[in-house]
Amino acid sequence: MRKSETAPDHYTFPSLLKLCSHVLALREGLTIHCTAVRSGVASDIFVQTGLIDLYGKCGEIGSARKVFDGMYKTNEVSWTALIVGYASLGDLGAARMLFDEMPNRNTVTWNAMIDGYAKCGDLRNARKLFDEMPSRNIVSFTSLINGYAKAGDMVSARHLFDLAPDRDIISWTAIISGYAQNGRPHEAIKIFFDMYKKTIKPDAFILVSLMSACAQVCNLDLARWVDNFLISSNIGINQAHVIAALIDMNAKCGNMNRAVQLFEKMPKKDLFTYCSVIQGLSIHGQGAQGVVLFSQMLEEGLIPDEVAFTVVLTACSHAGLVEEGRRYFKSMTTDYSLAPSSDHYACMIDLFGRAGYLNEAYDLLRTMPVEQHFGAWGAMLGACNLHGNIELSKIIAAHLFEIEPHNAVHDLSGNYDQFLRKPDIPIDHLLLPCNIFGLDLERFNKLSGFAHESLLRHHQLKCMYTAESTFEGLQFIEWFGFLRQKIYNQRLEQF
Repeated sequence: MRKSETAPDHYTFPSLLKLCSHVLALREGLTIHCTAVRSGVASDIFVQTGLIDLYGKCGEIGSARKVFDGMYKTNEVSWTALIVGYASLGDLGAARMLFDEMPNRNTVTWNAMIDGYAKCGDLRNARKLFDEMPSRNIVSFTSLINGYAKAGDMVSARHLFDLAPDRDIISWTAIISGYAQNGRPHEAIKIFFDMYKKTIKPDAFILVSLMSACAQVCNLDLARWVDNFLISSNIGINQAHVIAALIDMNAKCGNMNRAVQLFEKMPKKDLFTYCSVIQGLSIHGQGAQGVVLFSQMLEEGLIPDEVAFTVVLTACSHAGLVEEGRRYFKSMTTDYSLAPSSDHYACMIDLFGRAGYLNEAYDLLRTMPVEQHFGAWGAMLGACNLHGNIELSKIIAAHLFEIEPHNAVHDLSGNYDQFLRKPDIPIDHLLLPCNIFGLDLERFNKLSGFAHESLLRHHQLKCMYTAESTFEGLQFIEWFGFLRQKIYNQRLEQF
């Protein structure tokens, strides 16, 4: 246009500014602003509104406010553009002040303010405005659904979804992704098929959320259906984030051939896709191949983050590659200046424990400079039981009950159950939990009823608990019920 010497007018500039705003092209937008001033149309309300939108979305809220304050005439669109600008920067106070000062509000303005509150986690004010709205549309519902989902309140999110009129693809995406991101994959899958039955065509965003849900449930048949549906529908098949989700789903559901096939066809591999394949190989008994793939990733120049090191250390643990695990654990600090977290220490403790280096694992557990969490101690207990170290098991189990008594009973039951499957376990070895709580065999027999070869009912055991034990009643019942049955079965085998 400029080469043809055709002068741009007040119709041209708003369209150009809208394009710049969409791709956050601030530099080009500044050039257009200067050209608009030289062309004498910078005071046009549509040009000014386009400038407010551009500067607000690009984070130049001062420039946006300067344009707004210099306007001779404003409308709902210019007010809303500035409100969106403040809200996108998290300045909800300034956004709300404008909202309250605004002479006439439309539904878009209400939705902008609600969305600002919801994205910043202020659901109380978001819901208050939602309830005060003179009229709502599906955007109003979707903004609040997204806010509740982000906060983990899927009950409120689902309630609003069920009330929402004229649901569109964005509202379906909000509820499906909410369930998937909050660890409720079965609900996400059910909602997807409810939508599918209504012949609503999913988009790439919905399918990514669906694949995330499938990866969580590890259902191979479902993963294959989703894979076939994606390929046949050709929805987003050339988009990198869709392929990455497809690789992750297949890897976690056990279809490693398909995951590797997709991975190898990717023209540009990123950290997420590498980690997905490495994790899949590790989960499905191919940890050594996963470690090789991690080395390949480093050779291609990708920089691993904390998650990538967790994945490769887990692969080393599953494959029994102790030296490789040591090397990568050290590399975190020396090569990448990453401080190992409690998860990384838990991986190393699991690695040493599985390989039988119990003393080294225990030394690392006691001296780790970060907060010791339940997973590290649980890994240590599993290693002790795996290698039959009863004395160290007593120490670890006692500490587990100190730090997280509610989880310890389940972890002890799972680990101890594996230990009890070994042949020829002496009776006194079965009484590890008794030693932890200071109960000798005679007292345990009294509590569990073995003195008369009969089992006490739960309410009788609970009564004895209140008088004789410091262990929580329900956990006491659960643990001793489990242990009692094990000892009873073993005694039956001796007759």
